[in-house]
Amino acid sequence: MILVTVLGVIMLARYIWDLHNGTLQRFEGPFLNSHVPFNLYRNIFLPNLAMGLLVYLAYLSINLFTIPRLLFPRKFEAGTFQIALSLKKISLQGMAKKMLKKFLWLIIQIVLMAFILGTAFNISVYYLHEWQFHYPGFSIFNNNTPYPQINIFAGYAGVVFIMMLYFFYTCLRELIVHFLERPDGSRPYRIMIANQVTVFLVIYISIPFFAAIFNLMHEGFIIIAYYSFVIPVFLVFMVNTYWIFPLTSNHSFISWYILQRLLLSTFISTIPFVLSPFHEGLLFAFLGCWAAQLFIVTPVSWLLYEFRKDKILQLRGVQKELVKTKTNMQFLRSQINPHFLFNVLNTLYGTALQEKAGSTASGIQKLGDMMRFMLHENNLDFIQMNREIEYLKNYISLQKLRTQSSPEIIIEDNIHEQNCNHKIAPMLLIPLVENAFKHGISLKEKSWIKINLDCNEKDIRFEVRNSMHPKRDNDPEKERSGIGFKNVLERLKLIYPCKHEISVNGDGKEFFVKLAIQP
Repeated sequence: MILVTVLGVIMLARYIWDLHNGTLQRFEGPFLNSHVPFNLYRNIFLPNLAMGLLVYLAYLSINLFTIPRLLFPRKFEAGTFQIALSLKKISLQGMAKKMLKKFLWLIIQIVLMAFILGTAFNISVYYLHEWQFHYPGFSIFNNNTPYPQINIFAGYAGVVFIMMLYFFYTCLRELIVHFLERPDGSRPYRIMIANQVTVFLVIYISIPFFAAIFNLMHEGFIIIAYYSFVIPVFLVFMVNTYWIFPLTSNHSFISWYILQRLLLSTFISTIPFVLSPFHEGLLFAFLGCWAAQLFIVTPVSWLLYEFRKDKILQLRGVQKELVKTKTNMQFLRSQINPHFLFNVLNTLYGTALQEKAGSTASGIQKLGDMMRFMLHENNLDFIQMNREIEYLKNYISLQKLRTQSSPEIIIEDNIHEQNCNHKIAPMLLIPLVENAFKHGISLKEKSWIKINLDCNEKDIRFEVRNSMHPKRDNDPEKERSGIGFKNVLERLKLIYPCKHEISVNGDGKEFFVKLAIQP
C-alpha cells in the first residue's frame, strides 16, 4: 500500500509539474489539426487525474474492506486446548454458508468495481482522444463507420483481467503472511526481516520510477550499476545481518566456520549480477562484483550490524528470550516433580499397609528408577523416547500395585513403540496419566483408565481415557484443577509450536485427552 501510494504521488507530482511549466500543451497539436476545441483541464489533466484517483480508491477499497471481510479471522493459535474446543462449535454446514455468502459478495464487488472503472476508462479515453471522434454520426454503439470507434468492452475486459491478476497476487501475499505470523518464538524475528525487505522493495522500485517519470536517468552506466549491483548488495547485507553475523556469538569471526559461509553467501548473492543483460566481459565483471561484495559490502554490513546487534540477538532468541524460556521450563518442571513424588509416596505407603512385604520391594525399586530419571534426565531439554516410555511404564506399574486389590478398577495400557527413534521433552506424558489416576479412580465405584501410546517414524500419538466421579461438596480437591495438565499445555506451546494437536472432552461419565506430536 505504501508503494502504490508513493507511485501515485510521483505521477501526480509529474502532472502538476507539467501543468505548471506548460508542458502539457504538447498534446494540443492533434486537436488543432482536426479543428477540435482543446481545453487543457478537460482533455488532459482531469481525465488522467480522475482515472488515477478511481484506481487508487478501488485499490484501497479492496485492501481495507473486501479482503479483510473475505479472510477468516486470524485469532486461532494452532495446537492449543482452546482451539480444540472452539472448532467443535463450527459446523460444516455453517462454514459452507459463510463461504457461499463471501463468494457471492466478492462477485458482486468485482462486477460493480469493473463497471465503475471500465466506464471511467472509456470516458477518459474519449476526452483524451476527443479529436478522433468529432465527426457527423459519431456514436459509441455504432461500429459501421470507417472512422475510429471506442471499444467500450475492451475497457471492462481490461479491468477484469487486472483484478484477476491482483487476486492471484493477494493469495500469494496471504500465504506469506500466514507463514510470517506462525505463533512461535521466531515470529517477531521473521516480521522484522519481512519489514526490511518491504522497505527495500519500495525504495528499489520508487527510485527508477521517479527517474523515468521525470526523465532524469540518461547515463547508461548508472542504469547498469543500479540494476546489476543493488540486488546483490542487498542480498549480502540481509544474509550477513540476519544469519551469519549472529553466529559470531558462538564462533570467532575469522574462524573457518564463519569464513566459509561468507564466501558461499557472497558468491550466491552475486549470481543475480550475471542475469543482468547490460554489461560486457561477464566473467571479469562477475569476479569484480564478488570481490566488492566480500571486501566492501561485508565490512560495511558488519558495522551496520553492530549498531543493531542487541535488538537482532534479542529477537533471534540467543540472549534474553532463550534464558527466559529455559527459566520458565525449569520452573514448570519443578512444579510437576514434587507433586508427583508425593502421590507415589502415598501409593507406596498404602501398599505397605496392605502387604507386609511382597511386591512392595518391587515398587520401591521402580520408584528408585523414577527418582534417578528425574534427577539426571529430567533437566535435559530432550531425551530419547524409550526413556520416557520406561518412566511411563514404571508409573503405571506402581498405580496397578495400589489398585490390584480392587476388582472394580480396570487399568489398560497399550504401548506400541515400533521404529520409535524420536526425542521428546521429558515429563511431558506423565502429567496426563497422573491426572487420569487422580480424578478417575474411586474405591467405591466402578472405575477404569485406558492408556494408548503409538510411536512411529512420523509422530507420537497418546490417548488417555478415564472414568469420571463427581466430587463431594466438602472435598478440598473439587475446585482445584491441578498444575500438571496446565503445565503440559504451556510446555507444548513453548516446545512444539504448530507441531502438536491436543483435544480434551468429557461427557460426564468418561474424560479423555488425545495428544499428537510431530517431534
